[in-house]
Amino acid sequence: MAGENQEDQVLMARAAWLYYVGGLNQEAAAKRLGLTRARVNKLLSDARDSGLVSISINPANVGLLPVEEAIRLRYGLDFCICTPALGHDADRSESESLLSRFAFRAVGTAAATHLRRHLAETPLAIIGTGWGRTLEQMTLQLAGVSAPKARFISLMGSLTSNLAYNPFEVVHAFARATGAEGFFLPVPFIADTPEVRQILLSQQSVQQALVLARSTTVAYISIGELREGSLLRSQGMISAREMEELRELGAVGDTNGLFFDAAGLAVDHPLNQRTIALGFEDLRKTCTVALVAGRSKLQASKGFLASGVARGLIIDGDTAIELAAGM
Repeated sequence: MAGENQEDQVLMARAAWLYYVGGLNQEAAAKRLGLTRARVNKLLSDARDSGLVSISINPANVGLLPVEEAIRLRYGLDFCICTPALGHDADRSESESLLSRFAFRAVGTAAATHLRRHLAETPLAIIGTGWGRTLEQMTLQLAGVSAPKARFISLMGSLTSNLAYNPFEVVHAFARATGAEGFFLPVPFIADTPEVRQILLSQQSVQQALVLARSTTVAYISIGELREGSLLRSQGMISAREMEELRELGAVGDTNGLFFDAAGLAVDHPLNQRTIALGFEDLRKTCTVALVAGRSKLQASKGFLASGVARGLIIDGDTAIELAAGM
């Protein structure tokens, strides 16, 4: 009960900030928070009755909402969700690896909360998934969720090394946690050549999976950075030489195996003709939610957000603060 009351207090403060300070009407505030208009109306009423709203708004539970709003407006997003910031309050000598692990867990937990709401509102949901450590963390935060009529589908070739956070295992974990059905693209993530990619795409089983992937009600994808510690490099899926070539072409990051530059445009590299995944044009047609965990992904995040593909962003607070400061 204490947890529920605390959550209500947070929602009350955020609704009040959006309505009284942000200037949103109740319908817009409801969409921003993922709630019904009636719920927002009740929260605003409770905020006045409790004394939270008088001459000014008690900012105790607002958190990074001003940062969220700045990012949302800058990139034309439907919503932006920031997790609590840690680094700017912590000893600066604290290791980046510790902050990164915190970011993965925090963003994964926030994304799982967003998914819970979507599944509750959309029983026949079709959820597209990418891969990576943030998606893996999402799957660990869905205890008690039951969505037997929902379907999960990987948005990229799923035959990679046997890791907990590869596309196949991610879909399997989501389906197992929720009781939903899981589907995946039964092909490698990166084909040997562009010609092999075309042959694989022509297979009937692949075409059927792509039809489902293009029908998603929401898609969760993570943003990758071009550095030695990235997942693609640590798993040997691209070589050091290929990464250098991508950088020389101006690439700053990737998502779903598509490498893009600071303007959010695909770079002219053979890898972009070999990866098997849903592309930007298809992702623009659904509610694509970008997941960003860790300061090392700042430049990649800027590039992807510049593409206009994302409708939503869930990002760790420390990276969000730096993103907003550089706008």
